[in-house]
Amino acid sequence: MATQKQLGKRMLLNVLHLGVGQIITTVLTICFSATVARALGASDFGLLYLITSITTFTFVIVDWGHGPYITREVARRPERAGELIGSATVVRAIMTVLAGVPAIALTWLLGYDSSTRTLAALMLVAWLPTTVGLSYSWVFRARDRMDYDASLSVILKSLNLVLALAFLAIGGRLMSLVVAFGIAGTATLGVALLLYRRMGMPRLRATRAIARELLFDGAPMLAINLAVAVQPYIDANLLFRMTSSSAAGWYGAAWTIAGTLIAPATILGAAMYPRLSRVAGDAPQFRATLRAAFRPLLLLAVLGAVGAYLFADFVVGLIYSERKYGPAADILQAFSPALMLIYIDMLFGYALLALGKAAQLAKAKVLAVVVTTAVELLLIPLFQAWFSNGAVGIVIAMACGELVMVTQAVLLIRETIQGGIVVDFLRGLAAGAATLLMMSSLDALRPVLAIPVCILTFLMMSGVVGLVKPSDVQLLSSMFRRTQPQRSVLATEG
Repeated sequence: MATQKQLGKRMLLNVLHLGVGQIITTVLTICFSATVARALGASDFGLLYLITSITTFTFVIVDWGHGPYITREVARRPERAGELIGSATVVRAIMTVLAGVPAIALTWLLGYDSSTRTLAALMLVAWLPTTVGLSYSWVFRARDRMDYDASLSVILKSLNLVLALAFLAIGGRLMSLVVAFGIAGTATLGVALLLYRRMGMPRLRATRAIARELLFDGAPMLAINLAVAVQPYIDANLLFRMTSSSAAGWYGAAWTIAGTLIAPATILGAAMYPRLSRVAGDAPQFRATLRAAFRPLLLLAVLGAVGAYLFADFVVGLIYSERKYGPAADILQAFSPALMLIYIDMLFGYALLALGKAAQLAKAKVLAVVVTTAVELLLIPLFQAWFSNGAVGIVIAMACGELVMVTQAVLLIRETIQGGIVVDFLRGLAAGAATLLMMSSLDALRPVLAIPVCILTFLMMSGVVGLVKPSDVQLLSSMFRRTQPQRSVLATEG
């Protein structure tokens, strides 16, 4: 049995692995996008964006919500990994055909030419090895091997970039890029199989019974994924119809930065989900684990919200040019309350999945989409009329939707929400408010200096109110001492 200190170290290692992997893949993605955009030109790059969007939405159906379910099951019963992954592979291949045919038919109904339809169909085929290969990440996460998970993503992004550069260098265009995606995905699948075998996991096998289990138990998560995927689609269409293309561009710039701020919540949630799944049947352990995850997540959530509000102008100007994208800073500032709620929503969402309450979570998400869209219909034209920036209405509506999600999640796990979590939340708000007040008196300070001062101030305030404890500092510092090899930490629990 692993000690609490060892479990804490393991969690930090998991977060570290996923965080480093996220940073590397983000850089590789930016390099890939910049390289391809310059080589293809605006027209062909737009076509690549279109077929990628079609493929992405189609694979929401192909994925069928298997990820959280398989991660939870393997975390609890590792001996099931072979039958779950083997059966999921067969299901995904079949679903690619069943979902792909209507997707391509829809491109015909929308009036796209034969070349576009062909490229979209080939992209669906090319992505299948990638999605199968990345499905092994569910097993890696379930067994606390986030290093394998991160490595797989980095390998895929690296291969995509290298192959794209090679094909473009010899005069390749869109079709060659689709081929590159297929080759990179196949190679990633091969690496995934090697890593799976290195872990000594069970042999792969597929059965009808497990396939039916995956389809039935993954359906609630599919509803969540579809609800998540449909909201950005609604947002984009409402912006174009109710505002201007410029407002849509400002929103796109702000959302790119917002996505970066949200990434740590995804990393922390993914790192904690296997642990929450293992202790889901032990109420005291589950409550303790949830609170242990809540404090560091809240720390990042409040700090991110404070930073988004204080430094939106600086960041937007640095990345996109204040002259062209200045209004994006207003959107980013208005997004700060939603950012904090998204962090909490993500953690509670993983808790609900660990408890087997995916169906209730899906219903809550559908309600949140309805509320968000209704508020958008009201606020977008108002902000467009008042400030010529209707996109601000979207992020305020987003906060309303996230408040619905958090409220629903709290009601669904009310027996797990301890008074300590509520106290921690109030402590986080107090530390954030104190930081905003102190930084407002330093508004003349240059951003390069103000940002580290803001971080230190927030950490100091968090220590004063008790959100950061001496034990947290000791645990973090121990990560940088060579007390024992990393391998033994990762393998403590077998």
